[in-house]
Amino acid sequence: MSNSLKIDGLSVSYGPIPALRNISIEVPTGGFVSVLGSNGAGKTTLVRTITGVLYLQKGKCTSGSIKFGDQEITRQNSRTIVRSGVAQVPEGRMLFPHLTVEENLRCGAASRRDASGINETISEVFDLFPQLAPLRQRQAGLLSGGEQQMVAVGRALMAKPSLLICDELSLGLAPLIVRDLFLLLDRINNEGVAVLAIEQNARIALQHSQYAYALEVGEVVLEGPSAELRENQDVQDLYMGGGGDSREAYASIRREVGR
Repeated sequence: MSNSLKIDGLSVSYGPIPALRNISIEVPTGGFVSVLGSNGAGKTTLVRTITGVLYLQKGKCTSGSIKFGDQEITRQNSRTIVRSGVAQVPEGRMLFPHLTVEENLRCGAASRRDASGINETISEVFDLFPQLAPLRQRQAGLLSGGEQQMVAVGRALMAKPSLLICDELSLGLAPLIVRDLFLLLDRINNEGVAVLAIEQNARIALQHSQYAYALEVGEVVLEGPSAELRENQDVQDLYMGGGGDSREAYASIRREVGR
């Protein structure tokens, strides 16, 4: 069964202000894809649109489509999208700080009705994140940033997704913690869950993903296999501190795509 995500010609605006312009992105079944971009590139709008919460910010999809498998999800609500197999690790983690670790995890299973299966998935999450097992009754607000991010990933996995969207997973975390989290994403991906990583940290994203897109000012300006983009001098200068002029790198990328 195909559970690929296909975004075709997607344009989004907030009132008269365009936020995304003719975006086309694909995450194949079981794939690991990253979307790179600086602040204001349109990454957050992209995630909101995929996950069905764009309306909360009064945004509107003006053209294009989003399909997950054989389902059209462009204008579906978030509950329907989760039930279709898409789960999100949101930017900033968005945990309930006064609930325990286990209670936060159970929130991720809100769309499920199989009590025994939910308990089994909780055990699987603690197997994936053994550091959390002894903390299961601790309030989430008392955890470290890295531990909170583990809970956020675990909460998304409670929905048993086919596609896991991680929005700025590395934000505010120490490099060693980021490394460990991305290694866990590799493990999740190797078990058959597709991953879409929305990341400012291009270096770590390109190390772990198979294919990548660069998003700037609401447009895809570059795409290709991650291994190739890692070696691209413009990508290094623009996103990885390669030492060159980032403005010239951006101009060069725009010229390459003929825009």
